Amino acid sequence: MVGELSYERTDDAAPATALLLKLLFTGAPLSVQVHPDDKFAKSIGLPNGKSEVWYVLKAAPGAKVGIGLKTEVTRQQLQRAIKDASILDHLDWLPAKAADVFVVDAGTIHAIGAGLVIAEIQQRSDATFRLFDYGRDRALHVEIGTAAAHLASRHIHVQPEPLSKQRRVLASNSHFVFEQLALEAGSAWRLDAARETWLLVVDGHLHTGSHDLTSGNAIFAAAESVDLQVGAIGADCLVAYTGHGGPNPRLLQRISRQYANAAWRPIEGHGSGPPIGHSQ
Repeated sequence: MVGELSYERTDDAAPATALLLKLLFTGAPLSVQVHPDDKFAKSIGLPNGKSEVWYVLKAAPGAKVGIGLKTEVTRQQLQRAIKDASILDHLDWLPAKAADVFVVDAGTIHAIGAGLVIAEIQQRSDATFRLFDYGRDRALHVEIGTAAAHLASRHIHVQPEPLSKQRRVLASNSHFVFEQLALEAGSAWRLDAARETWLLVVDGHLHTGSHDLTSGNAIFAAAESVDLQVGAIGADCLVAYTGHGGPNPRLLQRISRQYANAAWRPIEGHGSGPPIGHSQ
């Protein structure tokens, strides 16, 4: 099946967030698309563009993603390639396996193949221009999409950066920081959510206040600190927060379990797709 799960806060009256957390399930290949950068988005009356980062949770054998073009083309060549379906041959297809990280800067033509479960953090924006859709009966946005595309863009390899035994920065840019947390069984921590912060449990168990969080559960916090207790098998989490100033040096502080009692507010996921299960 193909599905998308977007996480939203339970308070409908809360102001819009700068970031959006999603899970993507690709039982079939997704469309070839592009998102505008901030400059192009503002030129057409949108508040911002959309850069995103993918973290692969599960991957079937042979799964792949297309990020950027193999070689630079003109807009006219790109439009012809879309029309005759050779756009698939122009994409730079990369093998994808669990724990891979892919940065998709705004303006980069991209596609996700079948057989993947991906956690995505992105600038909050609905600006998606579909260029090719495998013959599905959905509208394409060829003119504006090719205008928004960076035709020389290619995949940039990122090397995760360890910050401590528990923290690893997967990607960092002016829009957001994306980290992986590996929390030991039985430990307790205080999460500094001075900036807008999203946390997704990938594997294991966390407890906070009256809430138990397991695989696929997420929370949102901003301008506060959040306490958590880790269950008996530990917890693997993804954390994203707004990127001004780079990684937060105080993001995670170890505390005594007796003090880990502040209540978190879980957030809701909207969309379709199966639970993520345990990471492989």
